[in-house]
Amino acid sequence: MNKNVLKTGVFSFGMSGQIFHAPFINEHPNFELSAVVERSSKKAHLTYPTIKSYDNIDELLADSEIELVIINTPNTTHFEFALKALQANKHVLLEKPFTVKSSEAKKLFTAAKKYNRAVLAYQNRRYDSDFLSVKSVLDSGKLGQLVEFHLRYDRYKYDIGPKATKETPVPGSGLAYDLGPHLLDAVISIFGIPQEWKKQLGKFRPNTQVDDYAHFHLIYPNGLQVFITTSLLVTDPQPAFILHGTKGSYIKQRADVQEQQLQKGMKPSNSLFGLEDINNKGVLTTINDEGIKKQENIVSEKSSYMQVFDDVYNTIREGKPYPVTEAQIMQQLEILES
Repeated sequence: MNKNVLKTGVFSFGMSGQIFHAPFINEHPNFELSAVVERSSKKAHLTYPTIKSYDNIDELLADSEIELVIINTPNTTHFEFALKALQANKHVLLEKPFTVKSSEAKKLFTAAKKYNRAVLAYQNRRYDSDFLSVKSVLDSGKLGQLVEFHLRYDRYKYDIGPKATKETPVPGSGLAYDLGPHLLDAVISIFGIPQEWKKQLGKFRPNTQVDDYAHFHLIYPNGLQVFITTSLLVTDPQPAFILHGTKGSYIKQRADVQEQQLQKGMKPSNSLFGLEDINNKGVLTTINDEGIKKQENIVSEKSSYMQVFDDVYNTIREGKPYPVTEAQIMQQLEILES
């Protein structure tokens, strides 16, 4: 057995615990899925027979064998639970949003240094096939100088959902804090810190208490205009990525293939995992100096959220820099707070 294995506990075995965390921890050779918190229904053992199930986070944090905890509880608990975990000498992997306030994030980074532990942001969408195809096109230089970057995440959820933590006006609720962290992280990971930004929220569903529409406009020093939009009232989802440069354009529909596969029970080790439908190609249109247009289809490469856990392990065990930096997290929260 790998002596350097990271014994890991998950704070909740709801959708994110079952779909986004447990399957990867269980299959990763450098991790061990040791424990989970299940406050009411005990069902983790049905899939993972040797797992320990605790009634609350304090019991899990008292388990001296666990080195890493994943905090995937409601947004308002992130700061409190992460601080408790660091004080219990655990490394921390935090679901989005990292915290509700940037001041809370600063306190966590300070505490992590004090206790010599890592506190890391879980940003699995950096390893979506559609996003990786966008990065590939940008890296190719075929677009020339980028002028506009449009990023969308569309859903249709007209009815008010049952989760109070998402649908009542508590800190960190609403669509901006739900999907905004992923979208802002995507942009900041590519282009860095914007020069200026504007934020616009909307409430359009009948009787909604929280924002169900969010738009961010980020402006970069070279003049690049970035437009981020997410809405719960789009019956015909638009392309997720639209890029316009001085020499070409790239349009890509959202794939979300890994989440769909995981929900159907596919394991990350399956050879088909992370492969988009062959028909879901991005379209790259370029123009040469003679004004002749050329259009080509871009097939996304295979992707896997397993890379998040590679990053976590390499940071904790190997001391390598984590891809989601402290500065990126602070910038993202500053925009959300504005």
